[in-house]
Amino acid sequence: MKKHLDLGCGLTPRNPYFAKFTYGCDIREINASVEELGFVYKKVNLVVEPIPFPNNFFDSVSAYDFLEHIPRQIILPNGEASNPFINLMSEIHRVLVPGGRFLAFTPAFPHPSAFTDPTHVNFITEETHQYFIGEHPFGAMYGFKGGFDIVQVRREAPKNAFKLNQPDWRKTVRRIQRKIFSDGLPHMLWELTARK
Repeated sequence: MKKHLDLGCGLTPRNPYFAKFTYGCDIREINASVEELGFVYKKVNLVVEPIPFPNNFFDSVSAYDFLEHIPRQIILPNGEASNPFINLMSEIHRVLVPGGRFLAFTPAFPHPSAFTDPTHVNFITEETHQYFIGEHPFGAMYGFKGGFDIVQVRREAPKNAFKLNQPDWRKTVRRIQRKIFSDGLPHMLWELTARK
């Protein structure tokens, strides 16, 4: 049974790998049953709380336009520093099965869309994913627990991220169109697998 978790899901969680069961987490209060929603929903503030599911529970996790809202560092009420982005990446690794996929799609530096929304507090670059990759990731020095391998990391056109299974030639055409006729490729796409 394949299970997928979409972080920051709102009322319409994404399921890019077409898992049989869809779950979602968001900070909003949604008063509806699983039958009404069509997916399992958990209200959680992922800046300060763990993902409310057990270890090795999901085959895949997605975060569309979400990571940019997770602060890199905060001071807790008790005065201690916390690294919410590092902690969230550890949590994503924890809930994934060995070899499980993590797909993130995030506005990235230096594109203006990374800065325009005043709730964007985590600026992703073309190198940020490196802190979570390999047997001994750099992020471990800040408390990251886990490790990922790269499936793909690149700047991407939005329609390509929302339709992963379209032909490669179509994705290439979209990337070229965005570069030439638009304001470039504003987002980074990460597709990573959990090392366990």
